[in-house]
Formats: sequence, structure tokens, C-alpha cells
Amino acid sequence: MRSEMDSMSDNQVWTLVEPPEGIKPIGCKWVFKKKTDMDGNVQTYKGRLVAKGYRQIHGIDYDETFSPVAMFKSIRILLALAVFHDYEIWQMDVKTAFLNGKLEEDVYMTQPEGFVTPENAGKVCKLQRSIYGLKQASRSWNLRFNDAIKEFGFMRNEDEPCVYKKFSGSIVSFLILYVDDILIIGNDIPTLQSVKAWLSSCFSMKDLGETTYILGVKIYRDRSRRLLGLSQSTYIDKVLKRFNMEASKKRFLPMTHGISLSKEMCPSTSQERERMSQVPYASAIGSIMYAMICTRPDLSYALSMTSRYQANPGEGHWVAVKNILKYLRRTMDVFLVYGGEEQLSIKGYTDASFQTDKDDSRSQSGFVFRLNGGAVSWKSSKQDTVADSTTEAEYIAASEAAKEAVWIKKFITELGVVPSISDALELYCDNNGAIAQAKEPKSHQRSKHILRRFHLIREIVDRGDVEICKVHTDDNIADPLTKPLSQQKHDRHTESLGIRYVSDWS
Repeated sequence: MRSEMDSMSDNQVWTLVEPPEGIKPIGCKWVFKKKTDMDGNVQTYKGRLVAKGYRQIHGIDYDETFSPVAMFKSIRILLALAVFHDYEIWQMDVKTAFLNGKLEEDVYMTQPEGFVTPENAGKVCKLQRSIYGLKQASRSWNLRFNDAIKEFGFMRNEDEPCVYKKFSGSIVSFLILYVDDILIIGNDIPTLQSVKAWLSSCFSMKDLGETTYILGVKIYRDRSRRLLGLSQSTYIDKVLKRFNMEASKKRFLPMTHGISLSKEMCPSTSQERERMSQVPYASAIGSIMYAMICTRPDLSYALSMTSRYQANPGEGHWVAVKNILKYLRRTMDVFLVYGGEEQLSIKGYTDASFQTDKDDSRSQSGFVFRLNGGAVSWKSSKQDTVADSTTEAEYIAASEAAKEAVWIKKFITELGVVPSISDALELYCDNNGAIAQAKEPKSHQRSKHILRRFHLIREIVDRGDVEICKVHTDDNIADPLTKPLSQQKHDRHTESLGIRYVSDWS
């Protein structure tokens, strides 16, 4: 607590004033947390002073609140590029980041508990800087950081506002900001050190050296073989303990072939509802989702299916969620591996399974994009409209994938370190009808009811951003994102996605 109060005075966060008439100051409280390292050992005991921002009134003590953070797929793309080019990957952390943001509004706060002196007992804090808990805190910090890093010569990426780049001849530097975690990637150590020095002169920073752990993800690097792996074993272990599954059986698949979930499984009697209300269904879904978003595309389909029933889950749905946890227990130590490719090229795969949803006959779309041997972007979702043929379902899925391909192409083009990105990005689909429809309108009778927005893929193909190609069903690595597969197929595809054990790295 004392260290936190020192930070407050160093940053001149507030001045003590007599309470103005008619103003009700917002409260504040202390929040205590143990911060752990990647193995779960306690590193620091943190006491943080937090304002009760929920008492703020829009238009009086705050206005805009939105603040961007880096998307995880951007981080994965940059790590895949860094390992290919053998760049340095360093990490820094901003101490008390939010205290750096300047406040534009007049905000008054009560004095922190335990630090009120008798002579100032009646006074209130007039905030000069944003403080944790305020609604606009993250925004004002982000604006302040953006100004500071641009002053040093970095340029912001148009398609991803938390990724910055700086070029100087053949010297390349990238910077990724995720709230107060910073990754610095580049090919010249003195330049990277000057970036660190500049940041340290602007903010109170903690230098964490080479990156080993960021946002709950362990980063393991083998520079001699140009490989890098991402793992969430510590996080998954914590999740299994939270849901009392650390000693459960292990399963080989996230979802067994032949199982289908529907609303018929939802509880029908009040006793069943009462029993299911004690089950932490939504909490389990959310915990698994973080693993899926960061490093585990193999969970996408099972999670997409089970998350539909959060409003009223039944016993069968809960069994399906526990099965995902059992699968996680078996595959806890796998890594999402990048590296081992001779040349850099992005390849996309798209797939759909026809009318898989038992409740409303909608189909399931899935896509995945690979770069340098591992998946960098993926999605598995139920389609918005009912498709009346497999071709239509595949066409809708390909259209969604093409939109993602356009973003990836724009993002990587702006990074400026992948020459091959100027060529059309290959998108593989296993349905001839969908490929034909995407290239040019074939049969009006069969496609006249398809919503106009799905025809966007034709424009993208015409423009030359994407080239849609045929792939055999057995080689389509988007397959596990649209349906449960047999053990053998599932293992083969997950390996193609880059999901491997350390012992299998080669």
C-alpha cells in the first residue's frame, strides 16, 4: 500500500482541496492481489488503490471511454514473423500505467483509507491524473502512450491501432501494446535498447528482458532451430483446479463423434433448473474460451457448440463441457508451434458442415490461416442464415474467411517484412460448387436467394486479394473447426495447425 501511495505522489495524481459545494466525491478502495510468474509462484504482493468509477456520471466526470488493445492474432502473426527472421523479442511492463494518463474532466475523490492525516481530514482529492477504476482511465493512458511513442518515430498500424513500427534502412522495430504489457520486436539490439531507454524516460518501466511469459501464455523459444512455441499449461491447470477436474479422467477428443447438442436437453422441470443453477456452466465456458482464443484452435468447435446453451444449460450440455476439460487435462502441455518453414506465405482454409444445429437447421462455418507452420487466426461459428445446400453453406463460410484474409493481407502488408504478401492470398476450400460460385456467378436459379453480403467474396477474388483453390477434404485443416472427427483425423489436423508436444518438435 505504501509503495502504491509513493507512486501516487511521484506521479502527482491528486491535490488535496476543500470539497467544492454541490459536488459529491467518488469513493475509493484498496484491492489486494498476489502476482504469480509462469510457474504459479508468487512474485509480488500488490496493493492497488482503485476509484469507485461506477459512481461517475456521463457528461460530468467522463465522456469517451473506449480504448483499443492488441488482438491476440496480431501478436501471433508478429511472433511467427519474428521467429522466421530470427528477430529479438523483448518485453517491458509499465508500472502503474493508468497513472500516466492526463484527465480532462474535474473529478473529485475521497481520501484513501489508512492515509488520512488529522490536519487534512476534511479535504478531498482533486484528480490530476487518471487512476485505476475511473471509466476513462484506460483511454487517457492509451492516448498518452500513443503520443510518446510517435514522438520517438514509431508509426501506428492503420488496421491494428496497438501495433507500431519503425524502419531505418534495413533496421526494423515493432512494438505491441496490450494495456500495460509491451512487446518489442526487432533485428537490431542497439535500436531496441534505445526504444527501451526512451520508454523508461517517459514512464516508470519494468524491463523483463527476453519474453518468456505474456498475458498468461508461456513463450518457449529454440533459436538454434528457429522454433517458437506458445503454451497455457499453467492457466489450464488453474482452470482444472477451479472446476475440480484436476484428477478427472483424460479424454482423447474435445467432442465425441456422433454427439449432437440441442435445446431438448435443457431442463424442463423446476427441480432440474434448480440443480443446474448450481453448476458453474457459463464460468467454465468463459475460462475455456480464453485458452481457445490464445493458443487452442482445436477447442473452437466444441466451444462454439456448448456456448449456445449458457442461458439454460441441461445435464447433457454440462457433460459436454466437462469432456472439453478432460481433453484439456490430457493435452495441457501442448504448444502452438511456429517455425520450420522455408519461406513465408499465408495460407487459409475454409470449411462448413451442413445444418449441424438441431434447433434451427443452421450450418457451421470454420476457417483457419497458417503462417510459418502454425495457425495465426481461426474461427468456428454458427452461420447467420439457413443454407439449403452444402454448396451454399461452404460459399457462406468461404465469404467469411475471405473477409478475414483481406484484413490479414492489409495488416501484414503494412508490416513491410513479408514480400510474398503482394501476391493473392491462397484460400483453400473442399467444395467445387462453392469455388465456382466465388469465381463467377454460375447458376442464378440456385443462388438467387443468397444474401448479397455473401457475394462480397467475388469482389475480393476479382480484386486479386484472394485466390480460391481446391483442397481434398482429408487435407482441409479447417475440418476440426466444423464437426467432431475421429481420433486419427483429429490428431492429424491438430498437428497441421501447429499444435504439438515439445518432444515432437522437429
